[in-house]
Amino acid sequence: MRRFFRHPTDIPICVKTATLSKEEECDMKDLSEGGLSCFLYSPIEVGMIVDINITTIDPPYYGQGKVVWVKLCDDNCKNPRYEVGIKFTDNNEMFKVRMVQQICHIEQYKLRILEEEGRELDSNAAAQEWIQLYAADFGSH
Repeated sequence: MRRFFRHPTDIPICVKTATLSKEEECDMKDLSEGGLSCFLYSPIEVGMIVDINITTIDPPYYGQGKVVWVKLCDDNCKNPRYEVGIKFTDNNEMFKVRMVQQICHIEQYKLRILEEEGRELDSNAAAQEWIQLYAADFGSH
């Protein structure tokens, strides 16, 4: 049984390791208070420590995690992708909980805008709009 509930999301994040030549921007697949999964195009090994930057939330998240699993996806194409599970190593639990809550609110906002206004927002645009409209009030709860 899982310790933390996973929240699906496609919020963009950046991941950097000592073996990656540069920071790689990728989409998150899901997120929990314990960690996240994302898709990378660069191979990565279990046990590696990675820097994680999520700049589409307010305040932005800058932290570290440890790669706990890797699955090869799209192995029949020229540019394979790797689904990667990353466990947060930062002990600031309160910040992680608020980050998860904020991303869930952004995903709900994205769905509500599609339903009510017929506008299809990507996660980045939804995050920018949600932050402008609601982030100040969110911080006071």
